[in-house]
Amino acid sequence: MKTVSMHNFHLPLPADVYEGLRDAARRLSVPATQLARQAVEEWVRQQRVNAVHEELASYAQAHAGTAADLDETLEGAAIEHLVNGEEKP
Repeated sequence: MKTVSMHNFHLPLPADVYEGLRDAARRLSVPATQLARQAVEEWVRQQRVNAVHEELASYAQAHAGTAADLDETLEGAAIEHLVNGEEKP
């Protein structure tokens, strides 16, 4: 089994956020720290997804109208798939 290195992080929360977290933890019967960790992990994951999206959008914008803009073979395959595509299950 893989061991994950953990680090502690002190995070002061406004009273209403703290109480909301504690209430949710009680409702779900899980530790508040687990909920907070999951929320932070999801936020970090979404930031990575957003960064990749921004990089792709920037690349696409920078190369629009150039030879790098279109792969004719890929476009042909996509058109063929759309015209002769398989039926969805």
